[in-house]
Amino acid sequence: MKSLWNSFKIAFSMFSKIPMPQAEWTKENMKYMFCFFPLIGSVIGGVTMLAAWAGIRYGFDRTFVTIVLVLIPVLITGGIHVDGLLDTADAMSSWQERKRRLEILKDSNAGAFAVITACVYFLTLYGAYAQIGENFRALCVLSAGFMVSRSLSGMGVIMIPKAREDGTVAEFSRKAQDRTVRNVLVVYLILLLMLMIYLHPVYGSAAFIAAVLIFAYYRHMALKYFGGTTGDLAGFFLCICEAGMALVIAVVSNFMIY
Repeated sequence: MKSLWNSFKIAFSMFSKIPMPQAEWTKENMKYMFCFFPLIGSVIGGVTMLAAWAGIRYGFDRTFVTIVLVLIPVLITGGIHVDGLLDTADAMSSWQERKRRLEILKDSNAGAFAVITACVYFLTLYGAYAQIGENFRALCVLSAGFMVSRSLSGMGVIMIPKAREDGTVAEFSRKAQDRTVRNVLVVYLILLLMLMIYLHPVYGSAAFIAAVLIFAYYRHMALKYFGGTTGDLAGFFLCICEAGMALVIAVVSNFMIY
């Protein structure tokens, strides 16, 4: 039980800005960390639903509410995954050979393509949320998607070969109980699929299928261009997965009656 509690604290300390008691980052304490990674998504989803409800209930301007919804994941996570998205954008846009791409991933400087990607990413989210508007059922499905993206990201860390043996993801993977973590994440995904379909069969199915297809693309891209996954690539996947689900729900909701 103590190991589980420590894994929980480490997961939230690593992947969010939510204050947590300190825990030693030992192999024993980290082996179930990714079992709790999706729970950060549940916090983001809960805050998103609360903000959307408050915006509708108290008549806030839709532009203001949309901006708040876009910023909630960044504020809760500290932008750790967006950093991976931007580093990956620079590496992919360099069109260098694999070794050089991996070096660019580790470079803390932001290039022009990172800046462009950041603009496109946030404008995409803004447009999707603006289109969804006050469709609360669609927002509920999207909120569940924050757990889906993290469950799939955790699966990637466990199942996709590592691009670097000395990287953060490789270190986390070595310390994880692969079979247990994988099984827990699969259970999460099954339950989340059922929940999303229950919330709205069309929105839920479309968003979940989009997430799985984006995961397949991420795996292909990581292996082809980097020889495996890294922490930055995992962050890249999480961001495009959430943006992809938002876009799909936005498009589908345009042709649906609430």
